[in-house]
Amino acid sequence: MLIVRNLKCSYGRIQALTGIDFNVNQGDIVTLIGNNGAGKSTTLNAICGIAPKVSGEVVFRKRRIEKLSSDKIISLGICQVPEGRRIFPFLTVEENLLMGAYLRKYDKKVEKDKEMIYNFFPVLKKMKKKFGGELSGGEQQMLSIGRGLMANPDLLLFDEPSLGLAPFLVKEIFEIIKEINSSGTTILLVEQNARLALQIATKGYVMEKGRIVLQGAGKELLTNKEVRKIYLGEN
Repeated sequence: MLIVRNLKCSYGRIQALTGIDFNVNQGDIVTLIGNNGAGKSTTLNAICGIAPKVSGEVVFRKRRIEKLSSDKIISLGICQVPEGRRIFPFLTVEENLLMGAYLRKYDKKVEKDKEMIYNFFPVLKKMKKKFGGELSGGEQQMLSIGRGLMANPDLLLFDEPSLGLAPFLVKEIFEIIKEINSSGTTILLVEQNARLALQIATKGYVMEKGRIVLQGAGKELLTNKEVRKIYLGEN
């Protein structure tokens, strides 16, 4: 579904990506793990057309997209749930969700997708008339995921979905990610909680200083001694 080849990206003189290669197959959950500053979020932003790209290829469903604008990329079926939620605080929950469908024709399918999201997150249905800024951190994360789903993506990119959440909410969010994947949406996941990410991932890539240093099946990386020591905090 997605092929990234020799992708390089810089912010001024800072080289954020030094030439990375990875694939995402349809139906998979693929995760990028690594320490802060490894280039994980930059990778997602480069795929979505919101980060400067120096060179390389991003191919989605056999089409080159690295030179397309972000709205064109969304219309092709890629959407990102950003780090920090970035919901619209002065719009209601329902208005936030409808903003996710901005590029779609408003029809019965949009309404059906909205109800699907309310089924995923019943708490949002109870609060649909509340402003986004009135929600708790966990509720805002649910809203951010729901807004992403309203774009009806084939490939959904998650950037640190567990950031700042209580442990019981983290578990709930990861169950929802698995459920979204089971419903047919392919997932590319950036996550600081390497253990949880690798537990649900079909494949994982370890990033370090703008490059990929290790890759393998999620369960294989969970048993890798280097990964367990550096990223899982084990001796």
